[in-house]
Amino acid sequence: MNLRGPVFLVQEALPHLEKSPCAAVVNVISAGAFLFAPAQSMYAAGNAALMSFTRSLAAELAPRGIRVNALAPGTVDTDMVRNNPPEVQRMMAAASLQRRAARPEEMVGPALFLASDAASFVTGQVLIADGGLVPH
Repeated sequence: MNLRGPVFLVQEALPHLEKSPCAAVVNVISAGAFLFAPAQSMYAAGNAALMSFTRSLAAELAPRGIRVNALAPGTVDTDMVRNNPPEVQRMMAAASLQRRAARPEEMVGPALFLASDAASFVTGQVLIADGGLVPH
């Protein structure tokens, strides 16, 4: 599921993170954590669990100077999206206000922000980069 990998990765990276003066963890969830869809319950639940883990881990690691945040992309033109039938791909892209899928490189800026000193006072947050998919 979407939770095991990030949990194990942080466990292994923790000694290195503790030594860093500007340690940051950026988990990647999905805008699906905020939405519901038929036949997507396990996907949504896994992403929601990683969001909860992100927030709880931020509280746990803040005293050690480690920030923990998450990036929640909407539909991105990836192999996972391309494995869907063309009509589903079109529907997924059209669901956002921008009416398109993001290019993978459009997730670089938000991820770099969360990992950088520009976000030095940001922890326990989810940055939604979804083209307007999730209603707020």
